[in-house]
Amino acid sequence: MSVNTVPCTVKPTVTLQIGDAETDSSRPGVYVIDVTLPIGQTVNIQEISFKNYYTAYVSVRLLRRDGEGAAKWVTCLRNHCLMPSPHTEEGSQDYCSVYRQQMLIEPDNVTSVRLILRQPSSAWLNFSVEDIKIHPCLNEDSEWDIPDWLSDLTQVDQLCDLQGLPDPQTVSCSIQQMWALTEVMQTNQTTASIGRFDVDGCYDINLLSFT
Repeated sequence: MSVNTVPCTVKPTVTLQIGDAETDSSRPGVYVIDVTLPIGQTVNIQEISFKNYYTAYVSVRLLRRDGEGAAKWVTCLRNHCLMPSPHTEEGSQDYCSVYRQQMLIEPDNVTSVRLILRQPSSAWLNFSVEDIKIHPCLNEDSEWDIPDWLSDLTQVDQLCDLQGLPDPQTVSCSIQQMWALTEVMQTNQTTASIGRFDVDGCYDINLLSFT
């Protein structure tokens, strides 16, 4: 299981039931849970993890943005089995993960995740999933993606003739020392007033003028 997670909001469970929910006494067999990311944020999903609570099957739908910014719901997992038998306890409270490799489409540029839970057995009073987490893909080569324009600038800099210029490492160390000295001076700045002609507590007669 991946350690990294993205911030998300798990919305309240919605019941899918045929007929009038108030008058129909039969237990609903389908629940829907929406998980949303912060507005304007997308994620490339590596893994979706959760703790099962008597859910027999789960389907996953994703709200993805295309290259033009339009959002569309797509199904990436259908009726994934969480309990080998819906009528027995096996797998009913396991920690589960759905990995990128198991999904029907590439889960990239995702803004929202919808979990559709099914439990056909009437043996259980309730079912759900808990502790839902979304884990993003990580770049194996670098922690940060470098824009193309910055890569181009780096290549140009490497081609430039640096003969006659000071050593960049030396300049960097000097700037860092100046910055540290500035911080120390600001920290130790005194609040005492300094006289205009005061030199070591005395006055130089040559600096005084008579009006």
